[in-house]
Amino acid sequence: MALARFILRRAAFGFFAILGATIIVFALSRMGGDPRNFFVGQSGYGISQERWDSLGREMGLDKPVPVQYFFWVGDLLQGDFGKSITTQRPVIKIIRERMGATLQLGVAAWVFGIVIGVPLGVFSATHRGSFWDYVSRIFALVGQSAPTFWVGILLIVVFAVMLGWLPAGTRGEGFPIRHLVLPAITLGWLPAASYLRFTRSAMLQVLDSEYIVLARSKGVSTRWVLWKHAFRNAIILPITLSAFILIGFISGTVVAEQVFSWPGLGRLAAQAIFDNDFPVLAVVVLLTAVVYVAVVLTLDILYAVLDPRIRLE
Repeated sequence: MALARFILRRAAFGFFAILGATIIVFALSRMGGDPRNFFVGQSGYGISQERWDSLGREMGLDKPVPVQYFFWVGDLLQGDFGKSITTQRPVIKIIRERMGATLQLGVAAWVFGIVIGVPLGVFSATHRGSFWDYVSRIFALVGQSAPTFWVGILLIVVFAVMLGWLPAGTRGEGFPIRHLVLPAITLGWLPAASYLRFTRSAMLQVLDSEYIVLARSKGVSTRWVLWKHAFRNAIILPITLSAFILIGFISGTVVAEQVFSWPGLGRLAAQAIFDNDFPVLAVVVLLTAVVYVAVVLTLDILYAVLDPRIRLE
């Protein structure tokens, strides 16, 4: 019962967070002036007064602002996100076209970061002071200091231009394994270094704790102590990092997508800013908020399951 109440309470917090995001986005659309200016331009050149008034009625601008907000939220709940100002296509179709590419790249980079960073962090902690520990720490230092665009360009020069093993960009057709390799490594390089540092730090802290020393003194095998006791208690910090990295990946990463011409949400949001395409940008922001709340709620549940010390009340 305590766990169920904990989940319901966190879900309620998430609902109010999403509600706050909708209020902020709606308020920004009104703070920028008359929303009709987004569609006809600031000057309103070439539009008659009759059409201007008709457009206001279509957008519900003849109603009080609170009523406009509830109508806008109602349209969102029904899947009506409006039309893009630049292409005049439904925003929901544009988001669907870009979401698949972002999910492919984000999940691939996320898996790459975990597979490389977490094992290296555990290995570095268990071989503290060794040659390989210093190699791992240098990898983490380089990974966190090298800019994403520089890593992407370097990979393109080496593996696409000089060696010709992999394509330099674009998504390709179908399930793009070869096209996915370089963008995923570029995007996952920094998270891998972060995973390594955080996992190593958490493991060192746990390995020096009293209950680990007691378990070893009682003759428990090193492998059992490492994975059953140390790693389970150290994994909380990497899980927290993992959640926020995944949020950033799913919501779109602009730099990697620009370098590799990857048609994801990051490039879409950047283009919407340049084109002043507010309907598209608003949906990307709201989608990011929903993903953030969902991932944080999942993270809270994992906390409660993995660590009994987490207070549920």
